Amino acid sequence: MTRDSRDILTDPPPPAAEARVAYGSGPLQFGDLRVPDGAGAFPLAVVLHGGYWQSTYNLIHMGHMCIALAEEGIATWNLEYRRVGDFGGEWPAAGEDVGLAMSQLEQLPFEHDGRIVLVGHSAGGQLALWAAKRTGLPVLALAPVSDVRDSAERRGPGSAPARFMAPEHYADGSPLELVPLGVPQIVIHGTADDSVPFEMSERYVEAAGGEAELVTLDGVGHFELIDPQAAEFGVTLDAIKRLL
Repeated sequence: MTRDSRDILTDPPPPAAEARVAYGSGPLQFGDLRVPDGAGAFPLAVVLHGGYWQSTYNLIHMGHMCIALAEEGIATWNLEYRRVGDFGGEWPAAGEDVGLAMSQLEQLPFEHDGRIVLVGHSAGGQLALWAAKRTGLPVLALAPVSDVRDSAERRGPGSAPARFMAPEHYADGSPLELVPLGVPQIVIHGTADDSVPFEMSERYVEAAGGEAELVTLDGVGHFELIDPQAAEFGVTLDAIKRLL
């Protein structure tokens, strides 16, 4: 039976991370740190999960991807952040959380080699692109919500994007309205994605100009990009290694 990669949302949780590192005093201001086995310094991927910024979804489903990256010699810090449904979870709360976490990368308790990449999926792609603008770090955006204005208008006033970000914040929070970011970017998107339209990434990469590269996966959906059991995950892994 062929696996449906959306099952990653309901798969059994992965083994716990080696360390849960707080970046603030709030209950959701933490990240799970996973470090490869063995001695030596390692590069770091800062991972931002999706879920349309809703508190229904958390960092657990990205743990499988983080374990796969550790097996490839890449440390990961899988961040949690405030979302809609949490107290005060509307924008700019998530941005404030991610910004606070970014300010503490050098204090993470492992030996790293100075190479860092931001990796965000879906709604986490919006956060990763937003953070890249502020940190100067390269970014891999996996089926990202790069145009929050379009998402809110297309889905309606009661939708998750509209509840997450009010129109007055599009200019400072929606990646399409932040370009140029000034950093190398790879955007991976499947043409059969029924959660975030592939055309959104086409428009974003065109607006970003030479800064961004679009990797098109024909016939691929939304979750294969973060599912280590999917063949397409190899494309994600290769992109991370290129940006590092």
